[in-house]
Amino acid sequence: MKKVLLITLLLIMAVFVMGQKLTILHINDTHGHIWPEGDYGGLAAITTLVNQVRAENPNTLFLHAGDINTGVPESDLQDAAPDIVALNLMKLDAMAIGNHEFDNDASVLAKQMEIANFPFLSANIYKDGEPAFQEYMITEVGGIKVAIVGFTTQETEILEYLYAKDYEWKDVIEVAKEIIPELEAQADIVIALTHMGSNPVLAGPNSWELAKAVDGIDVIVDGHSHTFYERPEIINETIIVSAGEWAKNLGKLELEIVDDTVIFVSFRNLPVIAEEIEPDFAVATVLDYFKKAGGEALNIVVGETAIRLEGDRGVVRSQDTNLGYLICDAMVWKTGADLALTNSGGIRASIEAGPITYRDILTVLPFGNTLYVLEVPGTALREILQYTATREAGQGAMAQVSGVTYVIENKEAKDILVNGEPIDDNKLYKLATNNYLASGGDGYEILAGLSGYDTGFVLADVVVEFVGEISPITSYPDSGRITRK
Repeated sequence: MKKVLLITLLLIMAVFVMGQKLTILHINDTHGHIWPEGDYGGLAAITTLVNQVRAENPNTLFLHAGDINTGVPESDLQDAAPDIVALNLMKLDAMAIGNHEFDNDASVLAKQMEIANFPFLSANIYKDGEPAFQEYMITEVGGIKVAIVGFTTQETEILEYLYAKDYEWKDVIEVAKEIIPELEAQADIVIALTHMGSNPVLAGPNSWELAKAVDGIDVIVDGHSHTFYERPEIINETIIVSAGEWAKNLGKLELEIVDDTVIFVSFRNLPVIAEEIEPDFAVATVLDYFKKAGGEALNIVVGETAIRLEGDRGVVRSQDTNLGYLICDAMVWKTGADLALTNSGGIRASIEAGPITYRDILTVLPFGNTLYVLEVPGTALREILQYTATREAGQGAMAQVSGVTYVIENKEAKDILVNGEPIDDNKLYKLATNNYLASGGDGYEILAGLSGYDTGFVLADVVVEFVGEISPITSYPDSGRITRK
């Protein structure tokens, strides 16, 4: 009897020392990629994984680190309603507000929050002197008090200027230094659900800089830079994780909470491989309905290409491409402008050889931008091209152009020719661009001060028309307009 009692006491002590186990599941930057694509199974397959983990450990949180909007036409045309309904069924606990949640006007974001059964979190976005959104939530998971606070990258006010300009973007670090101690006093663990990324940003800190500057954050679940972590980053005793992009992986972080101490146990990104995972029936059924509702008008063939038109993120943000040229040529063709300029960050996909559908072009240009025409003095045009010369490879502000050639050397724009003629500082040029850049987006602030007008033409529709005019496309230039030395 004493032996049994001793064993029982030892087991109780072991449980006490081990503490409570907490599992954090997370995704980020899904951008409408919620249906099966290629090797990946989409949200229905992720639901199966989430349910399996919850069965193993009921003390499980499921989080989304932002950017549900913009990327897949069937989702974009329905304002991400399919995404949100699926996440409701998956019992998502919380989502960070991403920069692409500002791709549409405030009424769309308000509608999205209204139909969501989970909070959209961000503590550093203000309006009229008050937080514009729910800053944080405190929940209890198996006796563990968990604080989850949202932060949104400050560069949103540059990247999504058109609608983000209506808000005040507070310094993330300053806000965090105020709010984190308050949350520490109320919870056993503090999670920052951030859409900030690990790459250099145009304004404010990234997630690594946040961790370094602010004590008391136990975990950062991150998005924005589409970073795939094979192992967590540990900075200032903060565990930082991220699950890549497009619902290709489900992040799984396991922790032990012992006497208010958070102990790392394990982390891995679970690949969402379609062949290996039986999709959840309810989520798959709902998403199939939305897919059909949004897809009927998207399969119309508008042209044909014998070559790949290059728009992949890693390529178009570092060099000229034939698709970048085609889009800018379409802008000149439609408006009769002297030249055109667009940001590579607005080009979201390539077009493979074969028939070109409306869906293909909307996938390339998903933002609904309109075509804008500006009157630009030669001196201002020099400044604009000089700004493009300072953009680093990988940034969305990298330029694609038509009607102009120039050389970038040592971050200076040289040898500028407009339609083959040296730039004339005294001439007034007609520049075609998109309404996002015309409003000062991506750092093109000089454009916001110029006179011009919105044509009202949707850029994607202009490209559809142009492709119809020039099809079949057998070749297209991809170099010679911007020479980068």
